[in-house]
This record gives sequence, structure tokens and C-alpha cells, in this order.
Amino acid sequence: MISIITPVYNEEENINCFYDAVTAVMNQVGMDYELIYVNDGSRDGTEREINRLAAADPHVRAVSLARNFGHQIALTCGMDLSRGDAIITMDGDMQHPPALIPELIARWQEGYDIVQTVRETTENASLFKRITSAAYYKLMNAISATPVVPGGSDFRLMDRKALSIFQKFREHSRFIRGIVGGLGFRQTTLSFKAPARHAGTSKFSLRKMLHLAMDGIITNSTVPLRMTFYLGFLGAFAGVILIVYVCYCHIAGITVPGWSTTVILLAIFGSVNLMALGILGEYIGRIFEETKQRPLYWLAHDSKETEPDRSLTK
Repeated sequence: MISIITPVYNEEENINCFYDAVTAVMNQVGMDYELIYVNDGSRDGTEREINRLAAADPHVRAVSLARNFGHQIALTCGMDLSRGDAIITMDGDMQHPPALIPELIARWQEGYDIVQTVRETTENASLFKRITSAAYYKLMNAISATPVVPGGSDFRLMDRKALSIFQKFREHSRFIRGIVGGLGFRQTTLSFKAPARHAGTSKFSLRKMLHLAMDGIITNSTVPLRMTFYLGFLGAFAGVILIVYVCYCHIAGITVPGWSTTVILLAIFGSVNLMALGILGEYIGRIFEETKQRPLYWLAHDSKETEPDRSLTK
């Protein structure tokens, strides 16, 4: 069986189009499947639509989280509840084309445990988004030992064997692309051109993108911590040069009573200290969240609630 997992947040206008496309594709494939919609605290008619589909089609499972937990947690919820021999995670706005599902399955049947899709281009993507995305992946791969495929997305297939290992990663600040990239197993990529959204606008705001980018860096690399040492060293070196200069001015008799020197020293060391504390604070904040050992998510509704509930984490 194939499990198709789709997190949705205020996607009322896209639910039926995505369902029709996936259903048509899976009927052609001829394999048993389940389509798991994970409603991530939507405020429109998304929950109503997915519950209607679940009542009409036994292949559909409608899961609603108790509140908005974010895209990565919603994906994790669907992966935890899946029953398939392989899972396919994808967005429900039609930018992850359902027509690629047969090719993903074919690569899996060839023996690959993880099939990662890679966006070549995205229709209507701004120049700013393309440049920042490319720069981010270069940065990630430069500072992290965990490989992240440039242009990679959360549109991928995972074998149950790889998924069972993924499910042991329970950190709250999740960057699934980084986790999957470091799993190993036999992986391959599949390129595609992402079409424009079928309807509505992206719910992934700049703030959410920056938050995900920060999670990706902090959860996959300790280089920022090491950078604080280097910044402190450079600040100390600049301070030594300044001290030498002040001594020279004093010997030459051209010193000005110490206001300027004090201000410069405060600027150098104050900025370095604040930068270091800020980076340390990010890591300590993550440690604080993990020590609470709270569940990653909890459900408000599950259309298949008679089945064993595996939603709560250890």
C-alpha cells in the first residue's frame, strides 16, 4: 500500500482538485493506497471538505490537529499515522504534481528507499525567492555535515524502512529535509518543474520561511557556535591593534582624553558579545523546548479514530 500525506492549512479551494488528481493517478497505478489529509488548524472550510471526502471515499483519511502546529509538524503527524509500505509526502496546492506519483513509485520499485524530488523552476516565483533559496542551500551544505539537496522540497517518497528510522527523530524544531538527507539508505532524485498554485495564495509567509531556515541551520549545524569564537577572536585582535594605536598616540603626545577610545572599545566588544549571546540564546532556547518533552502534536479529530491512535509521541 502507498500512503500519500498532505498537510493543508486554509486550502479549501484546492482540496477537491488535488483529490481528483490523486485519485485518477492512483487508479491508473492500480495499487492500494490511502490519502491522509492533515488539517493544520485551518480557519476556512478545509476541515469540512476533507471530512466530506473521508466519509465518501474509504481511501481518504481526514486528520485535524487541535491547533496550527506548522507545516513540518503536520507532515510528521501524517507520517506517524501512515500504514503504507511506502509513503509520499506532498503539498495539496498542486505545485507538487500528482502526475509524478507513478514515477516516484517506479523508482521505489527499482530498489530506492528514498526518492527526493528537486524543483528545477517554479512558475511565478520571484527573483528574490530564487536567489535567497539558492544562497540558503549553499550555506546549509557549507556549514552542515548533513547533505541537503539544492532545490529539494518536501515532495518525496520514503520506504517504510527509512520511515521507521525517521520516526525516531522527535525534535520539535524540525527541518525534515535535513533529517531525511542524513538518513542514508539508497537515495535518488527526480527533477520537476513546479506549476503555479491551483488557487489561493501561499500560506508560507516570509516570517515562516525565515523560521524554517533558522531551524534548518541550528538543528543541523554547530558552526554558528564556532563562529562566535572566531568573531570574539577577531574582536580581540582589533582591540589589540587599537591599544597599540592608543599607545603610539600617547607616546607621540597626540592623545585625546579617552572618550573616543572607550566608545570604540565598547562598540567592538559590545557587538561581539551581543552577537555571541544571540546565537547561544537560539541554541539554549532549543534545548529548553526539548527538555519539556511535550508531544509534537495532538489531534482534534480523526476520521479513522477507531484505529489505534499513534499520534502522541514518546
